[in-house]
Amino acid sequence: DRKMAAMTGRESLQSQLEHLQTKYIGTGHADTSKYEFAVNQHRDSIASYIGHYSLLSSFAVVENESIGRVKFNLLTKMISPCGPAPKQEAEGESEDEDDPMQD
Repeated sequence: DRKMAAMTGRESLQSQLEHLQTKYIGTGHADTSKYEFAVNQHRDSIASYIGHYSLLSSFAVVENESIGRVKFNLLTKMISPCGPAPKQEAEGESEDEDDPMQD
């Protein structure tokens, strides 16, 4: 009986996780690359900075720019917050083969 309840709980948890991953892009999934995750994280942070006036104001003072200019710069940065995307590997190749840190 306990075993069945545990299995049902796990299935329910897995179902909830899958629902969140389909509803919110930033939660990621098994195939999310490091680059995609970093881009989502940076865009979420920038959106938060723009949405919180006090943060935006602080950045403007520190950068000695107007609030409008800081907002414009942050919005421009959202286009490609982590630089250009890395080139895609061919299927079947492992990420670890060319990683110098693995040695």
